[in-house]
Amino acid sequence: MRPESWLLWASRTAAWFAASLFACLNAFAGEVSSVGLDAPQEVRALLKQYVHLLRMDASAIPDAGPDRSALVRRARREAVALLATEGYFSPDIRIARTDAAHWRLIVEPGQRVTVSAVDIQFQGGDGETNEREQKIFFEQLRQGWSLPPGTPFRQADWESAKQALLDALRDERYAAAKFVSSKAEIDADAAQATIRIVADTGPTFRLGGLKISGLRELPDDFIARYNTLKEGAVYRRSDLLAFQESLQSAAQLSVVVVSIDPDPQQASAVPVQVAVTEAPPRRVGFGLGASSNTGFRVESTYRHLNLFKKGWELAGGLRLEQRRQSLFADLFLPPTQSRHHHRDSFGVGLDRSDLEGLKIFTQAAGVSRTTRRGHIETQMSARVQHEEIEPEDAEKSSYSTFTLNMGRIWRAVDNVLNPRRGHVLEVQLGGGMGLSPQASDFARAYGRIQQYFPLSKDNVLSLRFEGGYTFADTRDGVPQDFLFRAGGTQSVRGYAYRSLGVEEGSATVGGRVLATGSVELVHWLKPSTGLAVFVDSGDAADTAGDFSARTGYGLGMRWLSPAGPLAVDLAWGQKEKKPRLHFGVSVAF
Repeated sequence: MRPESWLLWASRTAAWFAASLFACLNAFAGEVSSVGLDAPQEVRALLKQYVHLLRMDASAIPDAGPDRSALVRRARREAVALLATEGYFSPDIRIARTDAAHWRLIVEPGQRVTVSAVDIQFQGGDGETNEREQKIFFEQLRQGWSLPPGTPFRQADWESAKQALLDALRDERYAAAKFVSSKAEIDADAAQATIRIVADTGPTFRLGGLKISGLRELPDDFIARYNTLKEGAVYRRSDLLAFQESLQSAAQLSVVVVSIDPDPQQASAVPVQVAVTEAPPRRVGFGLGASSNTGFRVESTYRHLNLFKKGWELAGGLRLEQRRQSLFADLFLPPTQSRHHHRDSFGVGLDRSDLEGLKIFTQAAGVSRTTRRGHIETQMSARVQHEEIEPEDAEKSSYSTFTLNMGRIWRAVDNVLNPRRGHVLEVQLGGGMGLSPQASDFARAYGRIQQYFPLSKDNVLSLRFEGGYTFADTRDGVPQDFLFRAGGTQSVRGYAYRSLGVEEGSATVGGRVLATGSVELVHWLKPSTGLAVFVDSGDAADTAGDFSARTGYGLGMRWLSPAGPLAVDLAWGQKEKKPRLHFGVSVAF
C-alpha cells in the first residue's frame, strides 16, 4: 500500500472510531430519567434498600465524566457486597441502557452458597468439671449450632450462630469463654462453605460474696434478704437473673442490675456485683373506677417504703364504693434470710358492704407469711375478726372468730395480664374457732382452676371451675368470708354480684356449698381487641341437696388497655330471663 493510501485509510479508521466512541459516550452521558432493577425476588428488597444508585433521584445522577463512572462502579461494589451477605459469591452484575434516559441494573446472583461442614472444637478448662458431663455439655452445644450443614450461608446467620454459641458458654460456668478462631471458608466455585471454630472455655467460675453499690437510706442487710445465691456455687447467668428479678419485685428499688466481672483471675470466687437505685420512699395515689359488682369507686392510698429506715413497707388506703367501703393498713417486712425467703406482714382493716340485702361490717387484725418459689405462691395467715351481719327482714347477729388459712396458687401461664396458654390453680384450706358464744367452729376447703388453650393464633379457649365446702354443723356463727355466694363477674354472669346463695329474709347470705364453671372462647380481632362468647353455670347453697345450678350465657368484648385488661360482657340469666351488663375499669393517678 502506498504511503498516501495508508494515511487515508488510517485517517478514515480513526475518524470512524472517534465517531463511534463519541456516540457511545453521548448515550452514556445523556440526562437519565429512570433507573430500574432486574433481580430475583429474594434479593430485590435488599438491593433497593442499600444500593445508592437505586435510592437516589435519577435527575441527580452526574453528567458524563469521572463522577458518573465512579457512581456506576460504586453501584456494582455495593451489589457485590450485599449479595455476599446473603450467600451469593459469584454474581453477574451489569447496567443496561436502551437509550440515554433509561438505565437498568441487572443482577444475576448465581448459585447460593450452603454450609457443607461444621467443625467446632473446645479447649481450656481447669479440670473442675466432670469429664463426662463436660463432653455431654459440649455435644449439646454442637447439636444446638444454628447453622448446620445444608443450610444457606448468610452473614447475619453466621454472626448470630457464633454469638449464640459464645453466649451459651458464658452463661453456663465459663464466663470468660472466647473464640481462639472462627472461620467460614468459602468455595465460590462449588458454592460451599466450611465452618471451623475453636473456642477456649477458660476456667470454671464460682460465686463469691455480694458487692453492693447504690444503697443510700435502706439498711445494709436489705439486699442480702433477697439473695437467692450461694457462695461457692458454680456460676450460671440464670441464677443471677433470678436474683435480679427477686430484687426487682421490691418496691423500695427502682433500678437493679446484677452481674459479675468475667476476670479469670477471680474465677474461684468472683464477686457478685449488685448495683441498685432506691425508689422515692413515699408515694401517694388516687384512683377512680367502676364495676358492675360494686358500682363506682374512688380510692386513696399511701405507701412508705422505708419506715424507720429499716426497709419496712407501710401501705394504707381508703376505698369508697357504692356498695362497699374499706379502710386498711398493712406493714410488710423484708424477706427473711432463709432458703425459702418468707415475707411477713401485719395488718388491720375495716370493711363495710351492702350486697343483695345483706349488710356486713367487719373489723379484723392479722398476720401472714407469703412465700414465692418460681410460679408458686403460698400464703399462711392468722386473723382475729369481729363481724356484724344484718340481713334485710331478718335478725341481726354478731360474733368474734379466730381463723387460720393456708392458700397456694400455681401460675403457669405465658402472660399474666393476657394469658393464652397454661393454667392457674388455687387451693385454700382453713378453719376457725369461735371467740364469742354466737360464733361456731368450722373448717373450709376451696379450689379453683382456670385452663387456657390456644386453638389458633387468634382464638383462645378458657375453662374455669371452682368449688368449695365449709364443714360446720350450721352456717350460723361462721364468718361470711368463709361461706360462699356466687354470681357476677368471674363467677356466674347473667346474675347480680353475690346474688346466688341462701335466702334469709329478703337477703342473700353465704352457704356452705359452692360449685361454678365457665367455658369462654375469645377471638382476637387485633392484638389488643377481641370478642368473646361464654357460658357460665353454678350456684351456692347451704347443703348439697339445696344446690340448683343457674346458667348464664352471652357475648363480650376484651380490650388490653394501657391501664390493664378490660372485659365488658352482656349476659342472659336463664332463670332471671333478662340481660345483665358486667364490666370493670379503673384509672390510677
